[in-house]
Amino acid sequence: MEALQSENHRNLLDIIDKLRSKGVSRYVDLPQIVVCGDQSAGKSSVLEAISGMTFPTKDNLCTRFATELILRREATEAVNVSIHPGPERSIDERQRLNAFHAEIDPAQPDLQLVVERAKNAMGISDFKVFSTDILRVELSGPTQPHLTMVDLPGLFRAGNREQSAKDAKIVHKMVRGYVENPRSIILAVVSAKNDFALQEITEMARELDPNGIRTLGLITKPDALDAGSDSEVAYVRLAKNEDVAFRLGWHILKNRDYQMRESSSVERDEAEESFFRSGVWATMNPAQLGVRTLKPRLSIVLKDQILRQLPSLIDDMEVEISSTKIQLKRLGTPRSNAAEQRRYLLQVSREFTYLMQAAIDGVYNDPFFGSAQTEEGYRKRLRARVQNTLASFSETMRLQGRKRIIVDQPSPDEKLSSDQVSRLDFIDMAKERIRRSRGRELPGTFNPMVIGELFVEQCEPWQRIASNVKLEILRAVHEVTKAIVDYVAISETTSGIFSLVGGYLEMWKSELEAEFAALLKPYVDGHPITFNHYLTDTVQRAQAERRRRSLNRQFREIIGYDEFASGQKISLHPARVLNQLEKRIEVDMERHGGELAVDYMEAYYKLARKKFIDDISVLAVERCLINKLPSLFPSETILDLQDDELDHIATESYALSLERTRYTEKLVILGDAKSDLEKLDIHRTLDHISLKEDRFAVSDGFYNDKETQATSPKDEQTSFSREQVNPDGPQNAEQPDKEEKRELKLKKKSK
Repeated sequence: MEALQSENHRNLLDIIDKLRSKGVSRYVDLPQIVVCGDQSAGKSSVLEAISGMTFPTKDNLCTRFATELILRREATEAVNVSIHPGPERSIDERQRLNAFHAEIDPAQPDLQLVVERAKNAMGISDFKVFSTDILRVELSGPTQPHLTMVDLPGLFRAGNREQSAKDAKIVHKMVRGYVENPRSIILAVVSAKNDFALQEITEMARELDPNGIRTLGLITKPDALDAGSDSEVAYVRLAKNEDVAFRLGWHILKNRDYQMRESSSVERDEAEESFFRSGVWATMNPAQLGVRTLKPRLSIVLKDQILRQLPSLIDDMEVEISSTKIQLKRLGTPRSNAAEQRRYLLQVSREFTYLMQAAIDGVYNDPFFGSAQTEEGYRKRLRARVQNTLASFSETMRLQGRKRIIVDQPSPDEKLSSDQVSRLDFIDMAKERIRRSRGRELPGTFNPMVIGELFVEQCEPWQRIASNVKLEILRAVHEVTKAIVDYVAISETTSGIFSLVGGYLEMWKSELEAEFAALLKPYVDGHPITFNHYLTDTVQRAQAERRRRSLNRQFREIIGYDEFASGQKISLHPARVLNQLEKRIEVDMERHGGELAVDYMEAYYKLARKKFIDDISVLAVERCLINKLPSLFPSETILDLQDDELDHIATESYALSLERTRYTEKLVILGDAKSDLEKLDIHRTLDHISLKEDRFAVSDGFYNDKETQATSPKDEQTSFSREQVNPDGPQNAEQPDKEEKRELKLKKKSK
């Protein structure tokens, strides 16, 4: 054994055990061998045969918690027993369980009394039948292999006086949690006393390891089979991997029977060897028989599993470390006193100001803004939302800003909507207004206030449209402000910080509303004023266009529609043409005045609408609100806060302080674990040849592996090859790219 139990092998297992003892398995799955099977399948007897330690094996006493058995080769014998508290334990319970200690005689280690004490410490009783705490037993000695295993409570279906059907579900959930770990080697213990297919561990192993990649079957109690029976034939086929094929194959172990309960380990091993030298078992590969070959076999299986899983294990560590750093950043610095609270708020202020400035500048490089392709990412882009809202406001003003849409020449069959009116009807309304507002004007002229009255009526929807855009802008500002506060501040301080920020927002909201009202007032209360030549240009163009259409129509009537459309030369009498045009001259002076008033109203409306849109965008939205947002949470405000105000806003709860402590401890544990694992990667490089060949052999009584050796009878020459168990060789599934895996895992964490 000495040549095989190398220092590297021991260090490999020690580091993994060290990680497990520090609680790393709470964050990432660690390679391990889990011993599982149905109740009374002989799991405890298997552990006793491997370790030489006496386990509780009474028929009416089954394991009530997981037991971690750590075996190490040392010159001197030693035993150390401790309890690893379950994840649901409180701080006080953890301290109490961590203090658990039991004395065991290394020369004759007996775990039965220790198990009873552990059950009492864990609080196992009639009300709590099973526990998630782990009994950790470290056993070292000159004959021990380098091996770590976890013994789990036995699976069962039907309840009895000592355990209920509810307990069966608890055990099933516990065992499943260990077995579904993709890095666990499943040591599936199957009792030959019962049909293999009816044992619950069979169903679970097939479900969670359907390809048999990480399952090693262990058949116990072969002496219960009648020689030559169908059951014996079935179990021999099973052991030869001909029925249910596992990549790691099968092993057979004869348990200590009741008559040999007081015998020593040596006597037990000799009886087992004698049994396997007779009957059908003598035809089996000796490397699959007995505890002498099982020890090194399990040791190598665990070592290879650790080395095989090492790269992905380091990847998982890196993902967890990154996630933990993000969580610590989210928790921020400690805030136990006024100085720390003020320092924290100043940091929040700087980050808030930076992100708000980026949001209004349209610079979305920070991770806070996310992806523009998502709704969440878009809603954080304040400049984009403001620009799109104002563009929508401009389009709404163009389409819906008029109370009545004037249609020049509706066709006889055209039915106008409720907000449409023909030009002729609108001119008639303007004509009536001129008549009712007449002063000392000459016929054909009108009171200039008529244009203002017509305009005020026409722009009546402006107030509603402006109010809507104001609310939309304020909503966008509020949402982005809250999102930034939630991003840069701790959750328990966001309400206090937002109350400070909300004060400024309310003040600026009032200023914005006042500016909106001031910009709208000239158009609803005043009279039209402009010195823009665009007004007369628009009137003249509109009148010229109508004259052109009128002349076009008159010439068609004079010449004839067919001749006009033909484009041919025709002869005209000037006097006739003149007479026809004279008939079309408007002689109704009031109608002429109405047409002129409507033309000026429409021209002024276009001019005023464009100016109003620009004023709302520039003078109100930008000047009164958007440009002020980076100063929404200034450092001056924080420096002026009293200590009691600081405590109200930024005090740190006890729960959050504990959370930071846990994450800090987690980061230290994971950082140390990653360093240890990276050192192990050197061993993986040294052992890549043995892993590539995936070889396990026994020849001339010794294992060929350079790190593990087991003695067997000198008169036997046997060999065992993993390729015999799995003709297809090791699993060659394509592994994802390292960076891809890390990205995917980080995304899952954030969701």
